[in-house]
Amino acid sequence: MNLEGRRFTLILIVSIIGIIYMLRLLSLQVTTDKWQNKASALAEKEVIIYPSRGLIYDRKGRVLVTNQTVYDLMVLPRQVDPFDTSAFCQLVNLSIEELRTLLKKAVTYPNVRYKPSPIIKQITPPEYAAISEQLYKYPGFFGQPRTLRVYPQQIGALMLGDVGEVTKETIEDNPYYRRGDYIGLGGIEKAYEVELRGKRGVKYVFRDNLGIERNVAGGKLDSSAVEGTQLIATIDAELQRYGEKLMQNKRGCIVAIEPSTGEILALVSAPTYDPNLLVGRARGHNFNVLSRDVQKPLFNRATQAQYRPGSIFKLAQSLTALQVGAITPQTRIQCNRAIIGCHGSHSYDDLEMAIVHSCNPYFRGVMQRVVEGDRDKTNRFRDARLGLDIWQNYMKGFGFGTNLGTDIPNVKTGLVPGVAFYDKWYGEYQWAFSTIYSLSIGEGEMQVTPLQMCNLACIIANRGWYVSPHTVRQIGLGGRPRDEYLIRHQLPIDTSYFTNVVNAMEKVVGPGGTGGRAKLKNITVCGKTGTVQNEPREDHAVFICFAPKENPKIALSVYVENAGFGGTWSAPIASLMIEKFLNDSIADPAKEKRILDANFLHQ
Repeated sequence: MNLEGRRFTLILIVSIIGIIYMLRLLSLQVTTDKWQNKASALAEKEVIIYPSRGLIYDRKGRVLVTNQTVYDLMVLPRQVDPFDTSAFCQLVNLSIEELRTLLKKAVTYPNVRYKPSPIIKQITPPEYAAISEQLYKYPGFFGQPRTLRVYPQQIGALMLGDVGEVTKETIEDNPYYRRGDYIGLGGIEKAYEVELRGKRGVKYVFRDNLGIERNVAGGKLDSSAVEGTQLIATIDAELQRYGEKLMQNKRGCIVAIEPSTGEILALVSAPTYDPNLLVGRARGHNFNVLSRDVQKPLFNRATQAQYRPGSIFKLAQSLTALQVGAITPQTRIQCNRAIIGCHGSHSYDDLEMAIVHSCNPYFRGVMQRVVEGDRDKTNRFRDARLGLDIWQNYMKGFGFGTNLGTDIPNVKTGLVPGVAFYDKWYGEYQWAFSTIYSLSIGEGEMQVTPLQMCNLACIIANRGWYVSPHTVRQIGLGGRPRDEYLIRHQLPIDTSYFTNVVNAMEKVVGPGGTGGRAKLKNITVCGKTGTVQNEPREDHAVFICFAPKENPKIALSVYVENAGFGGTWSAPIASLMIEKFLNDSIADPAKEKRILDANFLHQ
């Protein structure tokens, strides 16, 4: 064979071999994924490193919320080889049917075939230790550390909030979150989610042909997780615990605020529950139990319950009337019980004694003067519209009908009815003061929250201003609160007018006053009782107060549902809270025992 012939034969042989290799590669890549899967096992894998959420401390440095490490058992479907399902199920305590369901979900979930998906969540460290020793037998399965919240004080469930897995809607609304992330669902956990959540890290690894995982590029592409910011809460853990103890076997709430700062010292909603119940794998079951409880422990009565304000509202009425010139401190009004009912032996009080006696006819007359004013009275429907606008603006200045700018999520605003409200209800120019006078004594359509009523006590304690109530005093150790919680909100009411109201509140708690059960030795308590109508059941007992009279350190509102008169039950609870906070001791054990033994759950 000549040279040209040998060259042609060699080219032909090389071409045939090349075509065979190309056909084989095409077969491997197109007609089967066996080798694709083998190759993918050698490819890199992105492992998310979840940060620890920031710890939460109380105002005295006691840990309220911390973290516990748990593990999620993950699966990467494209790396799974045939395995002994019976042995695996025995290892992880699943039935074969459960495992099949979970694997099917992992494979069919969009894009999950190429991303890790959880098989079992929140495995405790001892349980995971036994599992991890055997995982090398099951390619595609691995453990991923996570953290769960732990509440060592076992208090303040609704104030602190809880954490749960993000929903599909959350992921769609906020691109930061991914499937499997956790997010604050209430309280401080929700309000300060951005600060608490930290920053995810990532680690890139590849698995070689021996099944050994190695860092990609020596770990140079990895990023560390950054733990969440620590918070110092405003709450006093011992005061909160004591408040929850006093409210056992009762429905209602206690709100305690430091008047000078707006810091919430205690936020008790009763009945309550251990916040650890909504943690871990038992969360779903426990949530269902709590949500079905007829006493509604998941309902935050301190911020979401809306009550008629009752007689306590007469304090705001007094200050408004003084400012608009409708009355003076010396104004006397006859206690005409033919117009509206009243109680007690008084008959012709001035302002201070009308507050002390809680005289209904007096305050009906006060609001009539505010609403009808000194106008020509030729059209009482028009006068009522003009006067109610003025009245409504002052009431909103006290924070009623608003969220107070608080950092507590999902607070209710209550209702301050105005012209538009009554026009819709009765028709334009179809109502007058005689239609709405029940507002004057805190009844009718007016609705407030216990948080708002405690804020009213703060306003009076400060003689005319307040700082929005808030739950976090430091963002980061040594930090400060959000800027809005350093601002004073000044009411357009002359400071001098508060003197008469404060003096009256002191007398309420003094000898013969309706709030006498709140009296304390060596601490001047200023308060006001209230009884909120609750037909057809027993009325709610209400009391607001602050102490001491000068340079007040604490303001409170106390609501005990279906307990009757505020001076009988709410006033002594408030006094015990004041004593606990200021003295860290209780001087009258008999008073404390009476409250602890009381049970109103079945009324």
